[in-house]
Amino acid sequence: MTSVVLALLAFVVAALAGRLATIRVQDTTNRYYLRKAVHYLIVAALLFALALLWRPFAGRVGVVVGLLAAGLALALQEVLGAFAGWVSILTGRQFRVGDRIQMCGVRGDVLDITPLRTRILESGSSSDPESWIRGRQYTGRVVSLSNRFVFTAPVFNSSTVLDHLWEELTLPVPYEADWHLAERILCEEAQNISSTTEAQRAIEQMRHRYPVAEAEVDPRVFIRATPNWIELSARFVVPVRAARQVKDQVTRRVLDRFTENGLRVASVTQDITVHPPPPGASTQPVAPATGRP
Repeated sequence: MTSVVLALLAFVVAALAGRLATIRVQDTTNRYYLRKAVHYLIVAALLFALALLWRPFAGRVGVVVGLLAAGLALALQEVLGAFAGWVSILTGRQFRVGDRIQMCGVRGDVLDITPLRTRILESGSSSDPESWIRGRQYTGRVVSLSNRFVFTAPVFNSSTVLDHLWEELTLPVPYEADWHLAERILCEEAQNISSTTEAQRAIEQMRHRYPVAEAEVDPRVFIRATPNWIELSARFVVPVRAARQVKDQVTRRVLDRFTENGLRVASVTQDITVHPPPPGASTQPVAPATGRP
C-alpha cells in the first residue's frame, strides 16, 4: 500500500512540478526538455524511496541483483549491441569520421560516431528508386543508424583505403557506324579524365598492408555485341567524391565528339516502309466484303 501511495504521489507531483517549472519559459523546445528533466528527477526519487521501503530484501542481495541483471540484459539488448558495435568500429577500423560508407541501404559521409549511433550525411544514388538525387551527391538529410548493424549488415567503405572508384560510361552505337572511331574517342576521353596515377599510388600503399593482387587502373574500352547495337563501355578511375562531376564532363566531351564525327548513339527504333500505290490505282478505301449464309 505504501508503494502504491508513493507512486500516486509521484504522479501528481510530476504533473504539478512540470507545469510550474515551465510556466515562465516561452520557447516550446526548451519547455519540452525542461518538463522531461523534471519528470526524470521525480522518477529517480521514486525509485530511491521504493528501494528504502523494500530494504527487507537486503538479506537476499544476490537474488535481487541477479534478477535485476537479467531484466536489464533483456531490456537493454539493443543498447548493449550498439555499444559492442561501437567498440568493434573503433578497434576494427571499419570506418571513421569523414569516410564515405554504405550501411543498411544508407549511403553518405560519416559525421559522428557515438557509443550508440553513427550519424551519416546522406548522398543520393542512381539505382535507388526512393532517392530524388540521381547521383552520389548530398541530399541534405542526416541519418542515424544503430552501431549494432555492423554485426548484421555489410558495411561498404569507399574511402578508407583507395579513396577512388572504378566508373564506367556505356554508349551503344549502330552496327553500320564506324565503331572503331567511337572506341578511339571513348578511350582518349577516358584517358584524359582518369585519375590513374593517384589510384596506382593508393593501390601500392594498400598492397603493403593487404595481400591483394595488382589491380588494373589504366583506362580501357570494352566491346559487347548485342542483337540491336554494339555496346562500348569505357572503364576509368575517379575520386570518390567527384565521381558524378567527372562522369558528367567525360559524357559531354564524348557526345560533342560523336556529333563532330557524324556518329550517333543507338536507340531502340522501328523502320516502317510505306509503298505508294501504282499510277492510276484508286485511292478510295475498299469496303470489306459482306455475305449472307
